[in-house]
Amino acid sequence: MSKRSTAHAGIDTGKDYLDAALRKRGDDLRVKNTPEGHRALSTWLRNHRVKRVGIEASGGYEMDVVAHLRRDGFTVVVFQPAQVRHYAKFHLQLAKNDKIDARLIAACTAAREDEDIHDPPDERLAPLAAHLTWIDQIGEDVARHKTRLETCRDARGQAHGKQEIARYQKLQKAQITLLEQEIRRHEDLARRLDLIESVNGIGIKTALLILVRIPEIGRLSREQVAALVGFAPYDDDSGSRHGERHISGGRKRVRAGVFAAALPASLRHNPLLKALYQRLRAAGKAHKVALVACARKLIIFVNTVVARGTPWQPQGAF
Repeated sequence: MSKRSTAHAGIDTGKDYLDAALRKRGDDLRVKNTPEGHRALSTWLRNHRVKRVGIEASGGYEMDVVAHLRRDGFTVVVFQPAQVRHYAKFHLQLAKNDKIDARLIAACTAAREDEDIHDPPDERLAPLAAHLTWIDQIGEDVARHKTRLETCRDARGQAHGKQEIARYQKLQKAQITLLEQEIRRHEDLARRLDLIESVNGIGIKTALLILVRIPEIGRLSREQVAALVGFAPYDDDSGSRHGERHISGGRKRVRAGVFAAALPASLRHNPLLKALYQRLRAAGKAHKVALVACARKLIIFVNTVVARGTPWQPQGAF
């Protein structure tokens, strides 16, 4: 057993293997990305007195080991690949292999020591998120078939394309219903889902998206939720130049879903958003600029409703 006191370790995740390393040069470990490997990894981390572990998101291959380590009492920081990549560039780190990456992630973890780390996500949401991703992929299949249909001049191809679109749409609808049923098995999640869906312009599909992909909903400020989804306007100034404000970042799937919901909400379903959209257009704002503002307001409405714990009331002060 190592006698050194090491606070941080990093894990580089692969489909088949996990590479772990301490922050400073020393021991490293490679284990299989399996339950047996996860147990061996926990033992190794405890032997090195590690309490805080960093790991890079890797297409879902990290999810099981993250859950295992959190159950074993470790603080696990999950980094986006861009965070690790830019950290390496900042330190002029050009060499790359699994062990080097693991040590780099450990350094990233140490650099975030003084930052607030959010509570571990609700473990119930991970399988729900995987199910929702499949539903999204079915929707992408529908869009691909519609694109092919636009340029198809063969009658048999047209017939087949329409059949495939109908089949995928039926499958997607059934899976949305099934996902909702899975969520409603949990009283607290069902209550939160109803609050989200109570906002005019939020249908069940968008409500599921927000519930599953923004577990922080209702615990954020207006500015935080807008930035998290990707609708916060950022400055672009330098010296005497004042550039146009623009949105950036955010959770891609959530941003796309809320933006799609904002169009019918702003034109038909939500009276406050209709008034906002018309006011901005009358002031000379472009359609897309007005729609982004409405999308930002829509997610703020949802966040406020969940925070208050009471259904949407258009007359309420938001």
